[in-house]
Amino acid sequence: MFTARTPAAGYLGFPVMRGFFTVAGRRLSYLDFGGSGAPLLALHGHYNEASAFAPLAAALAPRWRVIALDQRGHGASDRPESYERDDYVADVAAFHRHLGFGSVPMLGHSLGGVNAYQYASRHPGRLTALIVEDIGAVVDCDSSFTTSLPRHAPSRDALASALDATAPYLECAFRQSEDGWGFSFDIDDTVVSQKALDGDHWTDWESVACPTLLIRGTRSGELTAAHAREMIARRPGRARLVELPAGHVVHHDAEAEFAAVVSTFLSER
Repeated sequence: MFTARTPAAGYLGFPVMRGFFTVAGRRLSYLDFGGSGAPLLALHGHYNEASAFAPLAAALAPRWRVIALDQRGHGASDRPESYERDDYVADVAAFHRHLGFGSVPMLGHSLGGVNAYQYASRHPGRLTALIVEDIGAVVDCDSSFTTSLPRHAPSRDALASALDATAPYLECAFRQSEDGWGFSFDIDDTVVSQKALDGDHWTDWESVACPTLLIRGTRSGELTAAHAREMIARRPGRARLVELPAGHVVHHDAEAEFAAVVSTFLSER
């Protein structure tokens, strides 16, 4: 395993650092938004990458230093041959180990939320707190949106136009190539990853020991109110639910409110 750290675009008055490390011959990338605050590790969802957490990093600074992983097949990280549950959890463990921190809080959205609570379950004592954004303990992904995504567009504007109202949620993953504009993730790989995410994960959710905040968007099409309440009921005294006026990507739709509830929860630890 090795690391390389290079400055990315400046942010919050200090440079954002892009780091790389290698696990089993694969290179993974991450963004360290910097500062002297306590570390908060962050895991994005499908269609996104580490840079999606830039606004949250700004809102939580200087108390918290957000460090976000480009998960396998996303952003600047390599595309692997497998997207199984154990693969993602092993990547999170390697990320945490690479950074050299002791126990830390972790936040995960959607795909990243499952990865985060499965990591917490399978590596007890490694997290001081867990924040899960809009994903359940039972997952049944609908890949129809994924398969409908444009594979190439002649310009950035054309890609955004093809995506219409969903463009703001994916724009951090826009990339230019010789074929025009597309994404930093592979569409077919995403379908495979979504299928591997499907399933009953109650055992992992129920065995998480650290304090947990579950954040649900009231307009979410991924996590119903009933399922979210059952998740809290199955972990009495160890998990709480906050619902915000948002869709599935709560940190985007209710940016300020999301940052506020995250900050409050973390400050209680």
